[in-house]
Amino acid sequence: MDTRQNLRQRLYIIIFQTDTPAGQRFDRYLLLTIMASLVVVMLDSIDSIHRQYAPLLAGIEWGFTALFAIEYVVRLYCSPKPLRYAFSFFGLIDLLAILPGILALFYADAQYLLIIRVIRMLRVFRVLKLSPYLRQANFLLTALRGSKQKIVVFFACIATLVTVFGTLMYVIEGPAHGFTSIPKGIYWAVVTLTTVGFGDIVPKTPLGQALSTLVMITGYSIIAVPTGIFTAELAAAMRADGEFEHPCPGCKKNHHEQAAAFCSRCGHSLYPLASPSQKPPADTD
Repeated sequence: MDTRQNLRQRLYIIIFQTDTPAGQRFDRYLLLTIMASLVVVMLDSIDSIHRQYAPLLAGIEWGFTALFAIEYVVRLYCSPKPLRYAFSFFGLIDLLAILPGILALFYADAQYLLIIRVIRMLRVFRVLKLSPYLRQANFLLTALRGSKQKIVVFFACIATLVTVFGTLMYVIEGPAHGFTSIPKGIYWAVVTLTTVGFGDIVPKTPLGQALSTLVMITGYSIIAVPTGIFTAELAAAMRADGEFEHPCPGCKKNHHEQAAAFCSRCGHSLYPLASPSQKPPADTD
């Protein structure tokens, strides 16, 4: 019993804990295996390669499926709470990575489900648990949380603009020029405002062309807004990481840059001057 318990603990440390050398090696090998399986999937989608090497690629794919199935079973075995892992995000991704291959053994039509094996790509996010990448991932998450409200307001404004522009274009151009409904006009407004310009629907009247010019200019003026919002929050998150907590005696600001001697808000000295009795003795030599 103790031997089995020790085995489960060792497997848990290797598979789930990425702060140990064994756990980091396991995650690296797993990452390489996932990438190799994706390369096989992409090669198999090329018709000329599939016709020539279909049996070989199928055998390699079944080998990867067997490896991932073994890994999934081992994770369930060594997990302290197997059901919690099975219904977690990564647990469901692990299951979806092997489920199409298992179904194909029993149902011939399930071969078409093998395309879902591309979902293994999501397992690459396991690398974010490695310590060298965890700090950078936290910067991105902090920036996303900080910019969430601004970006929501921005997209609400964009939704209002495309609705107005699409409705106007429907009224101006009408079904005769391809704008058969207001949703069709909104689709045109989104394509034009984002500067994609598919060209499947184009205005024909002078007034419609003038409105499309206004939409294109508006698109260029606002396309960089969400990028700027996120960049500002990311810079603030990285700057805050290099700050230390020390309340300013003047304005009570808590965080300041490393090696700062004065408050960046009010200019007050962060540290009181030493009294004469605390000064080091003068050199009398």
